[in-house]
Amino acid sequence: MFSFLWFLIIGGILGWLAGLILGKDIPGGIIGNIIAGIVGSWLGGTLLGAWGPKVSDFYIVPALIGAIVLIFIVSLVLKALSGNRA
Repeated sequence: MFSFLWFLIIGGILGWLAGLILGKDIPGGIIGNIIAGIVGSWLGGTLLGAWGPKVSDFYIVPALIGAIVLIFIVSLVLKALSGNRA
């Protein structure tokens, strides 16, 4: 149970940091941060492998890079969708 809580906390922090680095808001607030961090860590681990410091099943560097890529792609998609509603 406690490891799952750490998993959510670290995922949220990674998503929040990725949003700060890009200067973009993540839709969904805290839940969006957690989802971006967890999905971004999976994406980063898949694309970049497992390396760097590890905290609660997250390899920090690939997870952060994956979250940044994910937030960038989501922001592009949301921008394109909002542009079509004019």
